Amino acid sequence: MLKDDEVLVRIHAASINSWDFEFLSGTPFINRLMFGLLRPKRNKQVLGADIAGTIEEVGERISRFKPGDEVFGDLWDNFGGFADYACAHEDSLELKPVNTTFEEAAAVPQAGVLALQSFRQGEKLQPGQKVLINGAGGGVGTFAIQLAKLAGAEVTGVDAAHKLDVVRSTGADHVLDYATTDFTKTGDKYDLIIDCQANKSMSDFRQALEPGGTVAIVGGPRVISLLIKSFFASLAGESRRIRLVSEGPNKGLDDLKELVATGALIPVIDKVFQFDELQKAMQYFEDGLHKGKIVVTMSCQ
Repeated sequence: MLKDDEVLVRIHAASINSWDFEFLSGTPFINRLMFGLLRPKRNKQVLGADIAGTIEEVGERISRFKPGDEVFGDLWDNFGGFADYACAHEDSLELKPVNTTFEEAAAVPQAGVLALQSFRQGEKLQPGQKVLINGAGGGVGTFAIQLAKLAGAEVTGVDAAHKLDVVRSTGADHVLDYATTDFTKTGDKYDLIIDCQANKSMSDFRQALEPGGTVAIVGGPRVISLLIKSFFASLAGESRRIRLVSEGPNKGLDDLKELVATGALIPVIDKVFQFDELQKAMQYFEDGLHKGKIVVTMSCQ
C-alpha cells in the first residue's frame, strides 16, 4: 500500500550494482549482520536499487512529483528495483535527465554518485593534478574518469586487460593492467586515488600518494583496517589520508543529472538484458566481464 510520503514508480529499467550480488550471496558476512542473518529482512527481499521509470501515483504528502513524471534514482533504503513497480520516497528520486533513455538513466544513480562523492573526500581537484582510479573499467570507474577529466586532471586507469579499451575510450590518459603492473610500485605519485578494490596496504598507498593526497575508498576487502590505520597515522602527523566514500545514496544526483543532460557525462553501458534474463545478467556481473554498467529492462515498459 502506498504511504503518504511515497510515490509509485512504473519501472522501465534498472541496473546491477555490487550490493545486489552481495545481498544475493550473503557476502561479505557483515551484510548478514546488517540486513538479515539467515534471510534478508522484509524490505530487502526484492533486489535492485538503481531505477528509471514513470511515476504512476503519488502519496498525499508528495509535492515534488506528479503522475507522468519520468524519474531516476537509487532505492538503496528499500531496494525492490527488479520489478515492474516499486514504492519510493520522493527524496530517492530526481527527474530523469532530458535527452536520455531510461536505460541510460538507470545506469547513473549509485555508480555516478559514488564517483562524484569520491572527489569530495579531499581538497578540491585542480587542473593538472594527477588522479588514479583503481577499478577504472567498472561502473564507478567509468564515471570517475569522466569527472576527473572535466576537472582538468591527468588520469591513470587501472583494471584487467580486457577492460582497458573502455578505460581509454572513456578518457584516461594512461592505463595499467593490474595483473602486470602494481601502481604503488611504479614511482608515480598521485594527488587523488579513487579505489574501488581496497586491496592495497597503507604503506603501499603512501608510496603512491603525494603529501596531502587522499585515497577515496569505494569498497573492497581491506576497508576497515585501512581506515583504522589511517586514523592513527593522522594522529602521528601523516598528511596523506584514506577516506571512505559513505555520504549516502543520491547525494549529488541532481548535479549528475545536469551533466548527463548536457552530454558532459555519458553512462557507459556494457549490455542490456531483459528482465527474464536477470539470472544471466547477475552471472555476467559475478564473472567480472562487464565494462561499465549492466542494465535490465522491464517487461511493462
